[in-house]
Amino acid sequence: MRDYTTGTILTGDARQQARDKAARLYESGMTVDAVAKAIGRSHGGTLALLHEAGVTMRKRGGNVRKAA
Repeated sequence: MRDYTTGTILTGDARQQARDKAARLYESGMTVDAVAKAIGRSHGGTLALLHEAGVTMRKRGGNVRKAA
Protein backbone atom coordinates (compact mmCIF):
# COMPACT_ATOMS: atom_id res chain seq x y z
CA MET A 1 0.00 0.00 0.00
CA ARG A 2 1.33 3.42 -0.85
CA ASP A 3 1.86 6.10 1.77
CA TYR A 4 1.06 9.10 -0.43
CA THR A 5 -1.91 10.57 -2.28
CA THR A 6 -2.31 9.88 -6.00
CA GLY A 7 -1.35 12.87 -8.12
CA THR A 8 1.19 14.28 -5.70
CA ILE A 9 4.82 14.88 -6.50
CA LEU A 10 6.99 12.27 -4.84
CA THR A 11 9.97 13.60 -2.95
CA GLY A 12 12.43 12.35 -0.38
CA ASP A 13 11.81 8.99 1.26
CA ALA A 14 8.50 8.36 -0.51
CA ARG A 15 10.15 8.81 -3.92
CA GLN A 16 13.05 6.54 -3.02
CA GLN A 17 10.67 3.82 -1.78
CA ALA A 18 8.49 4.10 -4.92
CA ARG A 19 11.61 4.02 -7.13
CA ASP A 20 12.98 0.92 -5.40
CA LYS A 21 9.63 -0.88 -5.53
CA ALA A 22 9.14 0.00 -9.21
CA ALA A 23 12.63 -1.29 -10.04
CA ARG A 24 12.04 -4.58 -8.17
CA LEU A 25 8.69 -5.15 -9.88
CA TYR A 26 9.99 -4.33 -13.37
CA GLU A 27 13.07 -6.49 -12.96
CA SER A 28 10.83 -9.36 -11.81
CA GLY A 29 9.22 -9.30 -15.28
CA MET A 30 6.24 -6.96 -14.95
CA THR A 31 5.46 -4.49 -17.73
CA VAL A 32 5.76 -0.75 -17.16
CA ASP A 33 1.96 -0.46 -17.20
CA ALA A 34 1.60 -3.25 -14.63
CA VAL A 35 4.22 -1.61 -12.41
CA ALA A 36 2.47 1.76 -12.75
CA LYS A 37 -0.82 0.22 -11.67
CA ALA A 38 0.84 -1.61 -8.76
CA ILE A 39 2.46 1.55 -7.37
CA GLY A 40 -0.44 3.86 -8.25
CA ARG A 41 1.46 6.15 -10.61
CA SER A 42 1.14 7.12 -14.28
CA HIS A 43 3.01 5.34 -17.07
CA GLY A 44 5.30 8.34 -17.60
CA GLY A 45 5.91 8.83 -13.90
CA THR A 46 6.80 5.18 -13.56
CA LEU A 47 9.23 5.40 -16.48
CA ALA A 48 10.90 8.35 -14.77
CA LEU A 49 11.29 6.35 -11.56
CA LEU A 50 12.73 3.37 -13.45
CA HIS A 51 15.23 5.57 -15.29
CA GLU A 52 16.26 7.22 -12.01
CA ALA A 53 16.83 3.75 -10.53
CA GLY A 54 19.16 2.92 -13.43
CA VAL A 55 17.03 0.01 -14.64
CA THR A 56 17.93 -1.39 -18.07
CA MET A 57 14.72 -1.30 -20.07
CA ARG A 58 13.61 -4.32 -22.07
CA LYS A 59 12.82 -4.06 -25.77
CA ARG A 60 9.22 -3.48 -26.69
CA GLY A 61 7.12 -6.05 -28.48
CA GLY A 62 7.17 -9.49 -27.01
CA ASN A 63 5.81 -12.33 -29.12
CA VAL A 64 5.61 -10.97 -32.67
CA ARG A 65 4.27 -13.29 -35.35
CA LYS A 66 6.22 -13.60 -38.57
CA ALA A 67 4.52 -12.97 -41.91
CA ALA A 68 3.33 -16.15 -43.62
